[in-house]
Amino acid sequence: MSITPESIQELLNSENFGEKVRGINQLRQIEPKIAFEMIKPLVKDSNPRIRYAAVSQFDTLGTDDRQTSLEILRDRLFNDSEFDVQAAAADAIGGLKLTEAFEDLERIYYGTSEWLLQFSILAALGELGEPRGFNLLIEALASDNSLIRTAAISALGDLGDDRAVSHIIPLADDEDWQVRHRVAQSLGRLGGSQSRATLEKLAKDSVESVAQEATNSLNQ
Repeated sequence: MSITPESIQELLNSENFGEKVRGINQLRQIEPKIAFEMIKPLVKDSNPRIRYAAVSQFDTLGTDDRQTSLEILRDRLFNDSEFDVQAAAADAIGGLKLTEAFEDLERIYYGTSEWLLQFSILAALGELGEPRGFNLLIEALASDNSLIRTAAISALGDLGDDRAVSHIIPLADDEDWQVRHRVAQSLGRLGGSQSRATLEKLAKDSVESVAQEATNSLNQ
């Protein structure tokens, strides 16, 4: 049976959770403009799993109508009752590079204690390439949560501001190998003599994946 907008809409109208999710996933296989119109109502579905699945599609389906995407994602970022749906909205904002939403992301970041949401916002700031995010990302390097530190390190590497190098280098001694691994990645992107000296140190790290990442960065 071929996949058509009509067959997908039938799945989306179903009361069965599995069928509805299958319909959402099949939206990738039809024209994005049509799929976008079909997915919009689902961002306010009563089931949070459906809302999450719908919002997660916006970075691919919302490219042709960025203004509507921005309005919908802002609404979910501020008003959804589930933190992971808010996080999906932040992810989509980053994927669509909606720099207009920078202040919204910043406001939510400082207003929540949910690390998953903060993590997604930090990642989004890196994708946005928004220079105004620099200070927030530097601040996040001091977090007690190693996942937040890794997200900030990666986002700073994506941002490409070489002022970050001196702030990232001390984390080459972090006890969490995943943090050190991310340091090796980001310093490779940022470059410079300071980065190289730290990468040479990390190339001798006791954790093989860290040492390999640092070596790869040195060879770029």
